[in-house]
Amino acid sequence: MIEVQALSRRYGSRVAVNEVSFRVEPGEVVGFLGPNGAGKTTTLRMLTGYLAPTSGDIRIDGIDAVTNSIRARERLGYMPEGVPLYREMRVHEYLRHRGELKNVPKLADAVDRALDLAGVADARTRIVGQLSKGYRQRVGLAEALIADPPILILDEPTSGLDPNQVRQFRERGM
Repeated sequence: MIEVQALSRRYGSRVAVNEVSFRVEPGEVVGFLGPNGAGKTTTLRMLTGYLAPTSGDIRIDGIDAVTNSIRARERLGYMPEGVPLYREMRVHEYLRHRGELKNVPKLADAVDRALDLAGVADARTRIVGQLSKGYRQRVGLAEALIADPPILILDEPTSGLDPNQVRQFRERGM
């Protein structure tokens, strides 16, 4: 479902990612491990179309993600490390808004499903900016899940979550 060949990203003379190649098959769960500055987030940003590679190829579900970024992104749910949320909206309003932008069919059902999967159904009417960091992280996860994407890319998904929340996600297969 994800195929990367000789992917590189440079910032001037500084090399952030150097000819990375890998393949992720359907159903596989893969993690990037490495020290700060190793290029993990940069690689994820290139996979998701938020950052153009300097060189290399990316295929998402058979789609060339460099030349057809929008179509490739339709196959992805992405939660960046710093989840960009509209803090003044209520959780269900935010998810409905993001679902509308993604043209999600049966939006009310999709919002309910995403709230349940991310474990934030109890916060659906709360204002996002009044939630704890862990709950805001889970709202970001719900947003990544709203369109029921075949591929989910999460950058630092457990940041801000307590150990019980991490255990709950593991039990759900996330």
